[in-house]
Amino acid sequence: MVRLIRCLMMVGLCACVGGAQVRNGNGPMVVDSALSRQIDALLADPAVSRAHWGIKVTAMDGAPIYSLNAGQLFQPASNAKLFTTAAAMALLGGGTTFETKVVAKGSFDGAEKLTGDLVLVGGGDANLSGREIPYVAPALRPKPAPPAAPALRYLEEMADQIAKTGLGVVTGDVVGDDTLFPWEPYAEDWAIDDAVWGYGAPVSALTITDNQLKVKVTPGITAGKPAMVTVDPTVPYYTLDVSGLVTGAAKSGSHVQMERAPGSKILRVYGSIAVDAQPDDEEVAIQDPAEYAAIALKAMLVARGIIVTGVARAQHKISIDPDGFIAQLKRPGQEKAVISGSVEGGSCPTELSAHETILASHRSPALVEDVTVTNKVSQNLHAELLLHDLGRKTFCGKGSTAEGARLVRAFLEDAGIDKDDFVFFDGSGLSGHDLVTPRATVRLLQYASTQPWFADWKRSLPVSGEDGSLAERFARAPLKDHVFAKTGTLGEARALSGYLDTASGRTVIFSIMVGNHMPHSNADREVMDKIVAAISAAN
Repeated sequence: MVRLIRCLMMVGLCACVGGAQVRNGNGPMVVDSALSRQIDALLADPAVSRAHWGIKVTAMDGAPIYSLNAGQLFQPASNAKLFTTAAAMALLGGGTTFETKVVAKGSFDGAEKLTGDLVLVGGGDANLSGREIPYVAPALRPKPAPPAAPALRYLEEMADQIAKTGLGVVTGDVVGDDTLFPWEPYAEDWAIDDAVWGYGAPVSALTITDNQLKVKVTPGITAGKPAMVTVDPTVPYYTLDVSGLVTGAAKSGSHVQMERAPGSKILRVYGSIAVDAQPDDEEVAIQDPAEYAAIALKAMLVARGIIVTGVARAQHKISIDPDGFIAQLKRPGQEKAVISGSVEGGSCPTELSAHETILASHRSPALVEDVTVTNKVSQNLHAELLLHDLGRKTFCGKGSTAEGARLVRAFLEDAGIDKDDFVFFDGSGLSGHDLVTPRATVRLLQYASTQPWFADWKRSLPVSGEDGSLAERFARAPLKDHVFAKTGTLGEARALSGYLDTASGRTVIFSIMVGNHMPHSNADREVMDKIVAAISAAN
């Protein structure tokens, strides 16, 4: 094994072998070793050589091992979740929970008749769904898998609580209230075509079943017949237009498309699905989750014999801030005081008025469990909710995207990351404006390893060949079970950053980012995985 020695040059610390060093054409020093030559050869492959690559590898104490374009900016894609979830663990705490409440606003005639509205108040809980919590790795799940829990189970439980109070009549509306956060359903520069799908679901303080519906397309009995479309949950929300959907001939494959215009509640499903094909399952975003939750709750109350004379509707808090995102990001605030502990932080206290009564509530699992879900399966919506929850951590914060991003920025600067090495417009990495350097990512990973919340946070990362977004990568020895890293994919950008148990038994930190790779190609991912293997073998 090549022996790596640390050396100090006038330009700063660099890794070297026997004193031999080279520059990579951008100024920083890199290792002149078998590892660097191996990486050079991998990146010379014509399938990836025109892409932009950045790599940083260090020991756990931050001692440099290898660097290539480590100070240049890349789109992090879902590597942004590393920064959001670390800030959440550090500043909100792994034990934090969130409460969803149903509040009667009005006056009671005895206990049975409410003259006023019944309000479902969102508390920032990401897991009002059928998801299994805590997360269980695939290898540990029972086989065969038990039936999934109903997506609206917690809403049903709150409806049961309301029914047990004896309430019989509501003369007002059922309101889905997500005013805990400003109504900012999409962060800046989210792609418009992402808004159709579950991974681009709108952000709401009242999140229900991940703000998405499961749409299943099943072929008809014979070719030429209409295909069948079912939606789960079955709450009436979208109008389905399936006039262009047919069953295709055997072996013709599945060619199903789904479209929904911005602001529309008409979901168009068209194309063909072969008569012998398996059902096509898709996740479609709910346009207004607070409205959807109100519609669902009203139907549940009616099913329990409670009369509701009003409608189901949403209540949003519309932002009136005239400044753009960057101006808001630079606005002075209480973030540094919150991080230092000189200001306790948290939202301004609120109390129920004389005409408000809590009829039902649900408390979320601990935040650490949601961080695990967020990182394991790369759940975009959950990362955004964590960012908004962070925004409320600042003194009297309103939970806006910019407030959350400001607190994350202050946290990262406090961790020793250069302020010019990153900019985040959201919490998930869906924004095309997000930028970060590999060295900032490695610095975060190194800083995290020194913190009391590190063990829980590291356990939230996908494990090679085992679970999450790494279940199918590095699935064989010697890397299986030895890569703990966050993946990231967005358009022509890809990233992989985390911790690696190497051939020698020591653990190193790495970040590999690529931009402008060829569209619809996995060649860069294959080379990325070979680079990880090379790092492991050389260390």
